Amino acid sequence: MTEFVIIIGQDEDGVYVASAPEFPGCHTRAITLDELNTRIKEAIELYLEVKAEKEN
Repeated sequence: MTEFVIIIGQDEDGVYVASAPEFPGCHTRAITLDELNTRIKEAIELYLEVKAEKEN
């Protein structure tokens, strides 16, 4: 399993926000931490898929 640094915070409305600094533009928002975790994983997976396609 690969590990990445994820920065998590909350905005002024209490919505959770996450970003993955290793992946430019990879960030998301959610109401719950569980949903945030799912969404940031999906964002990273999509980033890696697009990067792999561009390399081929």
